[in-house]
Amino acid sequence: MLPLKDKDKPIIQKLLSAGCCARCILRFCCVNVQSAYRRPHQETLRELQAFISDTEKNTESAAGESTENNRSHDAAGSEPPEDPPSKRAKLEPGGAEAPSEEDAADGDGVKDEESCVCVVCLGILQELCGTAQAVKIAEAVKAEKYEFDTLVLSVSLPAQLCVREHSCWLHVKKELREKSMVVDKDDIVQVKEAFKWIMQGLVSKELGGTAVVTRSLFEVGVEFVHPESEADCHFLALTCPDCFKPTKNKQSVFTRMAVVKALEKISDAKFLKHYPCPPAQPGSSCSSQDVQCLHVSIFVAGRYNKFCRSLPQTPWLIDGERRMESSVEELIAAPILSAFRADGFNFSSSGREDVDVRTLGNGRPFAMELLNPHKSRLSKVEMKQLQEAINASSDKIRVRDLQIVTREAMSRMKEGEEEKTKSYTALIWTQKAIEREDITFIDDIKDLTLDQKTPLRVLHRRALAVRQRVIHSMSTRFLDSHHFYLGLKTQAGTYIKEFVHGDFGRTKPNLCQLLKTDTDILELDVESVDVDWPPPIPE
Repeated sequence: MLPLKDKDKPIIQKLLSAGCCARCILRFCCVNVQSAYRRPHQETLRELQAFISDTEKNTESAAGESTENNRSHDAAGSEPPEDPPSKRAKLEPGGAEAPSEEDAADGDGVKDEESCVCVVCLGILQELCGTAQAVKIAEAVKAEKYEFDTLVLSVSLPAQLCVREHSCWLHVKKELREKSMVVDKDDIVQVKEAFKWIMQGLVSKELGGTAVVTRSLFEVGVEFVHPESEADCHFLALTCPDCFKPTKNKQSVFTRMAVVKALEKISDAKFLKHYPCPPAQPGSSCSSQDVQCLHVSIFVAGRYNKFCRSLPQTPWLIDGERRMESSVEELIAAPILSAFRADGFNFSSSGREDVDVRTLGNGRPFAMELLNPHKSRLSKVEMKQLQEAINASSDKIRVRDLQIVTREAMSRMKEGEEEKTKSYTALIWTQKAIEREDITFIDDIKDLTLDQKTPLRVLHRRALAVRQRVIHSMSTRFLDSHHFYLGLKTQAGTYIKEFVHGDFGRTKPNLCQLLKTDTDILELDVESVDVDWPPPIPE
């Protein structure tokens, strides 16, 4: 038995007459029992018709008993006057008049739901949710060969369903008010919810018992479209134009959110002036698009060393032309993408080195967001093998501490990055000949504050500004009369090359000023990036 009450009967009658399917009627009756929606909709329809038919029979029976009682009472007294011919004609079986159009609409004129497309859900809760749809979804998931334990089912509906539902709500609203029934529109069960209640168990069965839950890392999306969607919503653009703004990423201005916003603004009177109530019978049902599968991103982190002075961190393109055959990013990403069978990636790191700078020591922390990975787990042994595969693929880079991390842990790489320190070794050239004693004073300089105007070489990609940076300490190692090694421990974000040659006075103070001669940098190595993330993995 359906969980319905007598108060629902007039609503059921009106919605059946309007052309609503059985499951949409349950929604408008605020039925929250999931099992009620899982029954075959033809069976539910017959039970709804029987439910209101019983009421009609009871009413007729009560009326018949009342007439019989009146006759008995009259027989005990005087003979009643003979009915006038016109009245008698209405009461006699052979003289019954044809029902009016209004009577037909409210009674025997109930539309044949089994052959009509529902005026509210446009067929989604009729033939578009059942075993056939579950098989389609399961086959699409199996074809993609994802690795998952659970899945969440998401549904995308045509925006016009909001319009049609609002129309039907106004259709029953008057009836509710007359019966002093307090029902909020938000109490109506959403089409999405009803669809999921019906489909979750069926999809789970087709996937061998995989749980379909409300939250999961793996999402299977079902999208429904309808050819009359824009036509149904068009009047809203005329009455509430400010709700519909064209966007680059949307093919139509009639998005679900925009339509909902417009329906909240429009008055009932204006809505009824522009749109039929109840909604008109649709010319066709919805159709389902391709099933879309999406796994949430997986994050992989580690540290990399770079041993080559002609390798950019990321692909180097100038005017659409590639300048280097590879990059650190690509050498690391290719094996990882393959292992996780991801659709794409986003690469980030704790700072970046120039193309001619090596990164030595324990390496630079990096992280990769893997987009829509089909494989979501690798064991420690598999991660070790993946790391070895990356290292074997090129002698220009090396990675260590490769591991899967959480999205939340990713933020630790960037947190307080400018407060972290970095250590460098630079090979310096001096124009003026120097002695060992000429550079020893540099070793005593501590916490030297620099004012660095945005370097000319990066002005095309960074805003013009003066940034203060600190060189915490320096050390020197004399080579010959024109060369020495300079070790630096600095605040992250310090431009080392500009400190050495001064960048036409854009960095002050600079090494040229300190040594009172022109200086330049011939080679630069990053010795350490002092970020304690990701955690080291024992070799």
